[in-house]
Amino acid sequence: MVYSAVLAGCGAMSKGWLSALCEHPLLKGRVNIVGLVDLDRAKVEARAAEFGLQDALIGTVLDAVLSQTKPDLLFDVVVPAARADLVETGLRYGCHVLTEKPMATTLAAAKAMVAHAKAAGRVHAVVQNRRFISGIRRIRRLIESGALGEITSLNCDFFIGAHFGGFREDMDNVLLLDMAIHTLDAARFMAGKAPRAVYCLETNPRGSWYRHGAAANAIFEFEDDIVFNYRGSWAAEGANTSWESVWRIIGTNGTLIWDGEDRFEARVVAGETGFFRDLKDIEIPSPADEDQTHGHASVIAEFLSAIESGRAPETAGSDNINSLAMVLAAIESARTGQRVTISV
Repeated sequence: MVYSAVLAGCGAMSKGWLSALCEHPLLKGRVNIVGLVDLDRAKVEARAAEFGLQDALIGTVLDAVLSQTKPDLLFDVVVPAARADLVETGLRYGCHVLTEKPMATTLAAAKAMVAHAKAAGRVHAVVQNRRFISGIRRIRRLIESGALGEITSLNCDFFIGAHFGGFREDMDNVLLLDMAIHTLDAARFMAGKAPRAVYCLETNPRGSWYRHGAAANAIFEFEDDIVFNYRGSWAAEGANTSWESVWRIIGTNGTLIWDGEDRFEARVVAGETGFFRDLKDIEIPSPADEDQTHGHASVIAEFLSAIESGRAPETAGSDNINSLAMVLAAIESARTGQRVTISV
């Protein structure tokens, strides 16, 4: 089946969406873009010209474009503050909706999206594309295999000096709300456990070019006494980590280290005596399905496959709300200086 779709929000992030939809083998020929929407008509026209979408309806008012095109899908690439109304509108027009992260800026808005999707009988999912990469999938398989024993802690460092310009530099809680959602979602996915509570310290370091919250340190408590330590900054110049962070995952049998790119180290105990026990290297398994390792293209393909099969996609709003709850609880902890329980 070829789905018809409207894409709303033609800023910088829309290029990644349209590149995946128009060019990636997983998606090529599966979606027909019938409409493009943005408050800035010049941006819409530029994207249409760039991707050869001259036949798509161009507009600045979402209702009008949806009414005229009657698409199967709505791709939501707008700024977070506009997301709640846009998702509700798309569902009201009978669209399945795939939305950028974060799915909302409040838990109440996220719950409303989940309720609207259920009432409409439509799929609403979130682009958590960074769980759809090889490294994350390989680590999940290693943890599931039990080779590391019982997981006791996940630890990650995210330090990047990112100069975006635009809306991010004026956001509240910019690191936690706009970027940490990727890393927190990855930790929840890899551990396979639910988050229970968090204590977070948020700062805006001297020299930061962001207005608020460019750095954060958070300690999350997961089920089964697993601890997840997050350290991050978007205003750290001089030694960028991977966008996926640098990870150390510790189990009762051994430890995995991942640089967030291509380098893995995993060792487990191989002896029973000595001050330091003997260790042996272990292999990191390949992804179970290579089609789940292509980032943006994979998350869109998963969305389409879920619609076709009548199941919930991996990043359905009803599940992704748990990752958003981690972010919002961390923000609340930073605001109050208190440990905050995580619930949906």
